[in-house]
Amino acid sequence: MLDVIDETLDALEQRRIGRREAVMRLGAVALAMAGGSRLVKAEEQPSSTFSATGLNHIALRVSDIPRSREFYKRHLGLSVSSESESNCFLDCGRDNFVALFRGDTPSLDHYCYTIENYDPDEAVSTLQRAGLSPRRRENRVYFDDPDGLTVQVAGSRGS
Repeated sequence: MLDVIDETLDALEQRRIGRREAVMRLGAVALAMAGGSRLVKAEEQPSSTFSATGLNHIALRVSDIPRSREFYKRHLGLSVSSESESNCFLDCGRDNFVALFRGDTPSLDHYCYTIENYDPDEAVSTLQRAGLSPRRRENRVYFDDPDGLTVQVAGSRGS
């Protein structure tokens, strides 16, 4: 228990956590010391469906691809990696990009996370076992979040 207290205070002093997080952690320690509960270490937490390693890309529906392309180039310094009449892919760092797709109503089309050891067949099976309804299009796997936003999972760019 003293290790948890020391780690919490160190994290607070080094500003890795805020006061509220520190109070919550210390409260959990007090509860555990009173015998009402036991602390659950991070490695005891239930595992997640996937292990996202980064935000791979964001895909937007835009009404005017050339106008949007110039906006993102000018204001965010993105560069064009490929382009057609109906889409434009803009590099955003080494492994990330923004995809622009022509659409009548501007909106978020989907967003994509890079996951470790991506295999589309395995991703579909994993999502089904988690109670989700994945959709596969070629090598791409999509599913909806609780609000109906489309999430994609993929390997790192180029894999």
